[in-house]
Amino acid sequence: MSSLRNAIPRKAHKERSQPQSRKKFGHLEKHKDYVVRAKAFHQKEEALQKLKEKAAFRNPDEFYFKMIKTSTVGGVHRLESEANKYTHDELMLMKTQDIGYILQKLQSEKNKIEKLTTTLHSLDNHPSNRHIYYAEDREEAKSIQSQSARMVAVRASEDIPDHIKRKTAASYREVEARKSRVQELEKLYMDMAMRKELQKKGRKRKLREDEIICPTSKPVYKWRAERKQ
Repeated sequence: MSSLRNAIPRKAHKERSQPQSRKKFGHLEKHKDYVVRAKAFHQKEEALQKLKEKAAFRNPDEFYFKMIKTSTVGGVHRLESEANKYTHDELMLMKTQDIGYILQKLQSEKNKIEKLTTTLHSLDNHPSNRHIYYAEDREEAKSIQSQSARMVAVRASEDIPDHIKRKTAASYREVEARKSRVQELEKLYMDMAMRKELQKKGRKRKLREDEIICPTSKPVYKWRAERKQ
């Protein structure tokens, strides 16, 4: 009987919308909105109940190291500073790995630029059908040469479809963008290499402007000569 009762079409009860006179009070909550709000409320209530039970049954002799490594400021736990979390050797290893990654990306960009440049160069210098012309004198040879050059230029401009021209222009823009990226990566690589060298052992000092032979905008350092055993 339940299946037959469900087979009978029933009237869909729709919830009323917010009247025009009460639009200023905001959205009128529907049943689905109430379900979401009630579910979130009960989840928070259960979490608070579990925390209260955990605090009630807490072992007074319980100890863990974060009790002495953290502090409470305004009721919020703050971890101790992790500035010296890694040793000097670990930091040098991580910087070496970072420099290697930058160098790998730099080489990859250079290879892509070389490949694109070669492709575009071959497209620009595409060989056309060659015809052999015979001239009786030098003047006739010059006239034939100029005429054939004009014909090749006209044919090249007319035969290339529009979508090929658009793709070629896009490839040229990509080459320029990759070149600028290579310059940024080279600058980043030099900066990272300099910072890594400055973290190594050894006495060094920053040169003054009057001590620099070739003026540059970047700082120049000089290491003290040490005898290697």
